Amino acid sequence: MIAIVDYGVGNLHSVRRALEHWGAAPRVTQDQDELASADGVVLPGVGAFAPALRRLAGGGLGRRVVEVARRGVPVLGVCLGYQLLFESSDEDGHHSGLGLLPGHVVEVDGAPRLPVIGWCRTRQTDYSPLWEGVEDGAYFYYVHSYTPAGAAGVIGSTQHSPAAAAGRSNVMGTQFHPEKSGEQGLRVYSNFLAVCGAG
Repeated sequence: MIAIVDYGVGNLHSVRRALEHWGAAPRVTQDQDELASADGVVLPGVGAFAPALRRLAGGGLGRRVVEVARRGVPVLGVCLGYQLLFESSDEDGHHSGLGLLPGHVVEVDGAPRLPVIGWCRTRQTDYSPLWEGVEDGAYFYYVHSYTPAGAAGVIGSTQHSPAAAAGRSNVMGTQFHPEKSGEQGLRVYSNFLAVCGAG
């Protein structure tokens, strides 16, 4: 079972439909036992870092996601969920993240306007199972004003996001929304399912 973490922030049903497209039966859940028994976990997110982190902490979900990841269960962060995987963020003050990926989230530099909204060409900078069958330089859909900096394990970049995707061992994520990115985005979810042994 693939668990989609429901902490009140994110486009949960779009993510669920994207996984269902490949025959998976994901469960949108706040239940810590379901997270603990999942074959893979997706952490979506839309909004601001600090309020999202408070929601995760309030229900103990953040702690459980960290525990699951440290046991080796594949975890995929999407958009804000991706940013939450890092050590800290500067958005509206300094805030600690889940610490599953090394790096710090900062405001996007050099963009003509914020947030960056729309389709951006994404260059694959390193191998990742998420890229299997995905065209290098494919366009993905982004909505963000912040982006990781100093990240290790970077696997993808855009003009305004040097760490548009990153991964280390079983923890991985994308700044873009695969569920809003057409065929290439759906392929990213298919690849994550394969990593989980569900593809």
